[in-house]
Amino acid sequence: MTTCVFIQIRCTPGSTYRVAEEIALREMHSELYSTSGDFDLLMKLYIPEDADVGKFINDQLLDIKGIERSLTTMTFKVF
Repeated sequence: MTTCVFIQIRCTPGSTYRVAEEIALREMHSELYSTSGDFDLLMKLYIPEDADVGKFINDQLLDIKGIERSLTTMTFKVF
């Protein structure tokens, strides 16, 4: 079983499309959207059951140049 998380990503000005392209190339996401408001991108991601969520996100996502900040929302039960 996997853990579903939603990650909101704020990019440095002018880098949103480049960040989105890099995420797409890594093929790690389930869904990726451009958003309005405080964050530029919204990503749905399934993290392997045996992986540490924070380490996985840090190692697989947050090393992308142009990511300024992220906010991760954990999910627990499907209704």
